[in-house]
Amino acid sequence: MEKAPLPGDEEGRRMSEGQAEARLLEPDEGRGQEGGSADPTRPAWGSKLQYVLAQVGFSVGLGNVWRFPYLCHQNGGGAFLLLYVLLLGFIGVPLFFLELAAGQCVRQGSIGVWGRISPRLGGVGFSSCVVCFFVALYYNVIVAWSLFYLGSSFQDPLPWEQCPFHNNRTGMYVKECARSSPTTYFWFRKALDITDSIDDLGHFNAVMSGCLLAAWAIVCLAMIKGIRSSSKVMYFSSVFPYVVLLCFLARGLLLDGASEGIVYMFYPRLQIWGEIQVWRQAATQVFFALGLGFGSVIAYSSYNPPNNNCHRDALVVSVINLLTSILASLVVFAMLGFRAKSITMDCVVRNVNLLAELWHPDPSQLASVPWLNVSEPRSVTLPQYSQWFLQYGAQLGGNFTDCNLEEEMNKGVEGTGLAFIAFTEAMTLFPGSPFWSALFFLMLLNLGLSTMFGTMQGILTPLTDSFALLGRRRILLTVGSCVLGFALGLLFTQRSGNYFVTMFDDYSATLPLIVVAVFETVAVSWVYGADRFLDDIERMIRWRPPVLYKYLWRFVCLFAMLALLGASVLRMLFKRPTYTAWNQHMASETTLEYPGWALAFLCMFMLVALLPLPIAYLHAMLRSDADAHTVPPEQQELQGDGYLECDWAEPESISSSPQEQAGPCRAVFLPPGTDCYTRLPQHEDYEEEEDTAV
Repeated sequence: MEKAPLPGDEEGRRMSEGQAEARLLEPDEGRGQEGGSADPTRPAWGSKLQYVLAQVGFSVGLGNVWRFPYLCHQNGGGAFLLLYVLLLGFIGVPLFFLELAAGQCVRQGSIGVWGRISPRLGGVGFSSCVVCFFVALYYNVIVAWSLFYLGSSFQDPLPWEQCPFHNNRTGMYVKECARSSPTTYFWFRKALDITDSIDDLGHFNAVMSGCLLAAWAIVCLAMIKGIRSSSKVMYFSSVFPYVVLLCFLARGLLLDGASEGIVYMFYPRLQIWGEIQVWRQAATQVFFALGLGFGSVIAYSSYNPPNNNCHRDALVVSVINLLTSILASLVVFAMLGFRAKSITMDCVVRNVNLLAELWHPDPSQLASVPWLNVSEPRSVTLPQYSQWFLQYGAQLGGNFTDCNLEEEMNKGVEGTGLAFIAFTEAMTLFPGSPFWSALFFLMLLNLGLSTMFGTMQGILTPLTDSFALLGRRRILLTVGSCVLGFALGLLFTQRSGNYFVTMFDDYSATLPLIVVAVFETVAVSWVYGADRFLDDIERMIRWRPPVLYKYLWRFVCLFAMLALLGASVLRMLFKRPTYTAWNQHMASETTLEYPGWALAFLCMFMLVALLPLPIAYLHAMLRSDADAHTVPPEQQELQGDGYLECDWAEPESISSSPQEQAGPCRAVFLPPGTDCYTRLPQHEDYEEEEDTAV
């Protein structure tokens, strides 16, 4: 039996002036068939495993493999890991849970979710879509790089194992390669054919453009039927990287230098906690590791049944993400420790041989060299050489160099430098290096594709949910989006394209996503109401999450996001943005400032991403003013999406006359039905109006 409507409102709707309320759950959602979808026409996951793999595949990406280890190494080792876990628990998990619950409640993409909560904040969803598109443009270029290296791995020896000859007759190596390293030369010259600066645009790289076309073709085929096709791919793309990581870990732990690399990474330096920069980087890594603000988390959760336990999903995915970052760090630094130890010991042998040549006229003096067995260079250990160099190295002139393991560990461990330079160099030292190289880049390909699937879902799902025309032509929308993405992505396949990838990754997505997260937190915890949101979740999953989430959303998460936004903006204002360029003549990397046109280009993209926020707000304001002039005054109070729920004694005793209803009425966001819901706290002025109406 349905409850009788309030006087003058056949649907039982009413909202006081100036109050922003929304109805999140559809009628009778959460009371249908267990595990069933409230909307039979909406696609749904084939199983819970598919959904979890999709969320894990999106959140676990390339950043877990090459950014987290670098940050952990550069910012205090184990101290950074502890800080990361702390911020993950108090910021990452609550915001991740918020997005999961919002998507599952409304069962729409980001545009529908935030428009339902408050029309004035409807631009949040559009901003998420724009940022997702920007990220997809450059992220699929990284997938293209992985495809190129995967194809190049089926050669023995690997093409980056040794430098090419400048002239085969003279036997002289190319100078740029000889001054750097074979892996560095192959990355910058063969793969990217990079220019010396972002100002020199150069021509397009035909091979990399072909790889980009292949990457977009894979994404298009996987996404063309929505989650029905992409979920099948997730079984492989989400699980395979873990198999590869475990194989590399087992292999890496057997290598000489692996223990030094792992200890070097995790050695705690707690004094680093006093630096603001470390907190900013840890918070940023938490934010991007879980994919917050993209709208992809909301899109994936919107295909869940209403009674799915999204709270447990938030905890499970967050823990898997953390463990993956730790696993990847163990693998990376075991490999980098092996690489650094090999390079350092080659340095020791080279210097000991040089020392032997110095004493060659008088071999009897070889025995007088302290701590070193010069007659057998490979028997000299690194501590022995370091002790000798500290005492006597400076006295013998500049021909002798210090062989420092820590300096080698610091080289090439960030971003693309880790995957395409340092890691590839380590694999050249393996027996059967082509096999390990193919395995590694196949893993990178799967990590990149699983993240791309989530990113594209964050674009397609909101658009098809919000616009009926696009929903009826989803295949055409998918193909058109991929074609447009490939066309615009050619910007990143020109010779200076790597610099644009860095610029987009560092700035064009970071600030807009933080702004989106701030508005999401404000929308749920302040505009909609944290208590009401918890009520919706309670009705949906049949139990109430801890009240701690209310305070985390309203204060801790919001303050953290504002602080992160402020720190990022101040850093851009007081320190001109820079990028790392490759100097062909010096055969080394140099730090350059972005030119003025690049900064203007960067600001334009950030403004485009944030432009939907003020546009949606102004549109909602103008529409509200128009409604105020067109709707009769006696009906204005009936406009809105909030529902009135009365505190009934017994549902069976409901009379047909509203005047005979007992108990005060309270506004809720759930539709009226036969159940009695928890009374929600309201503003005093709103309560007085309700009592007067009753």
